[in-house]
Amino acid sequence: MNTRTLIGIVVVIVIIGGGVLLFTSRQPSSTSTTTSGKLQVVAAENFWGSIVSQIGGSHVQVLSVVSDPNADPHEYESDTADARAVSTANYVIENDVGYDSWMDKLLSAGGNSNRKVLNVGELVGKQEGDNPHLWYNPAYVNQAAAQMEQDLIALDPVNTSDYQKNYATLQKDLVEYQDRISAIKQQYAGVKVAATEDIFAYLATAAGLDLISPPGFIEAVAEGNDPPAQSVVEFETQLKDKEPTVLVYNEQTVTPLTESIKALAAQENIPVIGVTETIQPPDATFEEWMNAEIIDLQNALNANTLGQ
Repeated sequence: MNTRTLIGIVVVIVIIGGGVLLFTSRQPSSTSTTTSGKLQVVAAENFWGSIVSQIGGSHVQVLSVVSDPNADPHEYESDTADARAVSTANYVIENDVGYDSWMDKLLSAGGNSNRKVLNVGELVGKQEGDNPHLWYNPAYVNQAAAQMEQDLIALDPVNTSDYQKNYATLQKDLVEYQDRISAIKQQYAGVKVAATEDIFAYLATAAGLDLISPPGFIEAVAEGNDPPAQSVVEFETQLKDKEPTVLVYNEQTVTPLTESIKALAAQENIPVIGVTETIQPPDATFEEWMNAEIIDLQNALNANTLGQ
């Protein structure tokens, strides 16, 4: 074989090999898994991340973006790592209702063409301007979990039976805290309670409690604004008159005003219980976190229901 022939063969091989590489690089992302063999899932917050992780089990790899116990989720700012994770994800879960608008920006930047997105706000019929703390409504939690199961099966039908089994287990695990809410409703329906912001509103309704805090106060605090002066006076008067049985305090959106409300409640011997925006501790499951908060609420109601 002469030199000219050998060079020609090498050129042909390079061209064919380059074509194979080019073809491979242009193939769309897998509809189910990455090279790790798991669905790549990004949840905007760890409460939704915990639920999808339990349903997905060993078949998913979940990144929960907001999980810092010391951070206010309302003020979160995404970074390049978040953008990269969202762009390559098979499945993205956002709360929406104005709570995590940064996720909308990441999703609009494009990414995996086969990616599924669960917008919990849209799922339960809420829109910006409504109370965004959807995970404190047990009915919404059940709706979201059911949709997650369906979405995972659609993305990865081979493992349908595992997703179904995991979802059934999760349903049983959610029953404990949801039964506690029902028990509170049976025993304390109509009892007056107060809260420093509207994070507690859905739960108060589910438990049949009468949330008497001035709407202008709790909504303003939730949005990071100063409440109307009249609402502050009204709230303080309610506490001084010992109208609410319990004060529910958001430990992740603390301001000098909410601290003063908390101190006033303690001064009037009104039990104060803390709740958080995200799962605390971060390594707990959604239902462990929620159950612990409901137990605190039950104990506070039990301790201070005289005169109600």
